Amino acid sequence: MSVRTLRRDRVLAIVMEREEKRNALNPAMTDGLDAALNELEDSPDLWCGVLTGGDRVFSAGADLAEGVGERTERGGLVGLITRHRTKPLIAAVEGYALGGGFELVLCCDLVVASTTASFGLPEPKRGLMADFGGAFRVTRVLAANVAREILLTGDPIDAERAERLGLVNVLCEPGCALEAAFDLAARVCQNAPLAIRETLEVANAEISGDESSNWQRSDAAHGRLLKTSDVQEGIGAFFERREPKWTGQ
Repeated sequence: MSVRTLRRDRVLAIVMEREEKRNALNPAMTDGLDAALNELEDSPDLWCGVLTGGDRVFSAGADLAEGVGERTERGGLVGLITRHRTKPLIAAVEGYALGGGFELVLCCDLVVASTTASFGLPEPKRGLMADFGGAFRVTRVLAANVAREILLTGDPIDAERAERLGLVNVLCEPGCALEAAFDLAARVCQNAPLAIRETLEVANAEISGDESSNWQRSDAAHGRLLKTSDVQEGIGAFFERREPKWTGQ
């Protein structure tokens, strides 16, 4: 199993468990996340969710060897990226949240992070771009110049800086992100669940709006990159553990 769930009162924790591959997102992970998020949405006894990757790493992003598999009916890429949710989802981050892993965080409503956490979109280092929505969603949660820094350098920011910039709601000690997320979820669950869902719907509609044109631009740009020699060089360099030699072609 790449994903397991555990319940605490009215909260469902969704735990990615592929630590040997730094929780790289592959087809099995997509299926597990989709099933768990369907459970969260469909169970009337569950009012809030927590998404985590365990004590060492959240997720290093898409598995470049296997890919992430097919889009799911309700969640799209990785079972979450284009999912319409009515219940709050909290990211509990330890270690790396990179590429697709960071893009999962950007799908969540609140973020808890330990001081070991870091957030980044390193796709340009492989000749790619953040194509799971990160290229436009990161501009909503961070100031424009910070978002551009992350997108153009491919370098991550640490948890302390992420908290200062407003990305992280709760900063905690290493190994405590899941418990801190449960505490935050309990605070949410003290409120009327239907009021929370209606409020979340209105707030997220204002924050995200209609993403159709964003996805069209992102998909078109990603499609152009996939045809370049630099993509093959970037991915090859990754597997060969060497620095890429870019040609701009």
